[in-house]
Amino acid sequence: MNIDEFDFELPDRLIAQTPLKDRTASKLLLLDRESFNIQHDTFSNIEQYFAHGDVLVINDTRVLPARLYGEKADTKAKIEILLLNELENNEWEVLVKPAKKVKVGTEILFGDGLLRAKCVNVGDEGKRTLSFIYEGIFLEVLEQLGEMPLPPYIKQQLDEPDRYQTVYAKESGSAAAPTAGLHFTNHLLEKLTKKGVQIVTVTLHVGLGTFRPVTSDLIEEHTMHHEYYELSEKSAHVLNKAKQDGKKIIAVGTTSTRVLETVAQKFNGKFKETSGWSNIFIYPPYEFQAIDGLITNFHLPKSTLLMLISAFVNRETIIHAYEEAIKNNYRFFSFGDAMFILPTREGELNGSNI
Repeated sequence: MNIDEFDFELPDRLIAQTPLKDRTASKLLLLDRESFNIQHDTFSNIEQYFAHGDVLVINDTRVLPARLYGEKADTKAKIEILLLNELENNEWEVLVKPAKKVKVGTEILFGDGLLRAKCVNVGDEGKRTLSFIYEGIFLEVLEQLGEMPLPPYIKQQLDEPDRYQTVYAKESGSAAAPTAGLHFTNHLLEKLTKKGVQIVTVTLHVGLGTFRPVTSDLIEEHTMHHEYYELSEKSAHVLNKAKQDGKKIIAVGTTSTRVLETVAQKFNGKFKETSGWSNIFIYPPYEFQAIDGLITNFHLPKSTLLMLISAFVNRETIIHAYEEAIKNNYRFFSFGDAMFILPTREGELNGSNI
C-alpha cells in the first residue's frame, strides 16, 4: 500500500497543546466496528459501553525524564539526547542532536559532570549507544537533570509534568507516553471495576518504534524498531479465561495492542507469561488474534499508529471517522480526544443494551 493512502488534512488549531484540566472531559468518538456507525460522547461516560466480564488492558509503562541537554567534554559543543532503550552495564540506546558531533569515544557532560556519558557505538538515523557514569541511582539523577520528552508538535511546556503520565504508570522505561491512557482517572477505573470489568496490565516501553515516521512510499518496506514488552502470568491467565468464556478484550492504545498481538502470534492465539523485544508492524490487511475493541487517540497522518487502527477496522472507515472528528472539532494527538472502536456484540451497541 502507498503511504499517501493514510494521509489527511488536519488544521493546526486542532493539535492539542495542553491537557484538559479534567482527564475524563475529552470528547469520545464511538465507532461501531461492525456497522461503521459513528456516535459522539464524553470520555467520562465510557463505562456504559462496557459489559460485565470485559477485560480492559492498560500499559503501565512510566515515561522517563528522557531528554537531556549536555555538552561535549572537549569542545563544549551543545548536545541534546533522548533516551530510547536501556541495554546492559549502564548503556543506553539514544537519539542524538546534532548526531554528526558524536562519534565513538566522544564524552558528554550533563549537569556540570553530575552525569557523564561516553559514546561506544554509532548507529543509523542519529542513534548512538552511550555508556553512562554517575554516582547513586540513575533514575534519581535523571529526575534531577532530565526533562519530559514531549513530542515536537507540542510547543508549550507542561505546568504539571505528571500530566504526561497515566495515573497507573509504574514501570519506568518509556521515551513517550501511551497517550490513550491519559484519559483515565483512578475514579473512572474504580467505576469500571465495580461494573465487573477486569483490568489487566501489560508493559511496553515506548521507544523509537512507536513514533518513528514512515519514510518509504510503500508501507510494506517500513521496518519497526524493537521495543521491550512484558506480560505477567496473572495477566495471561485473565486474558485466556476471557477468551475461553467469550468475553471481550479491549486494549487501551496501540502499545497495549502491540503487546497482546505479539504474544498471541508467539503462542498461536494463546497468552503466556513472557517478555522480550517486539517490532510487530500492524497494517492492512491483518488478522487480529488478541483484541475485540480498542480505545485510542487520534494519530498523525501517515503514521504506523493510524495504519494499526485502519487494520482493525478498514482504511476507508477510519479516514471517514477522522473527517467526522475534524468536522466536530476534536482535539488531535497526545493531549487530544479519544476514539473507542467498539467490540461487536449481540444486539444494539449502546449503554442500555449492554
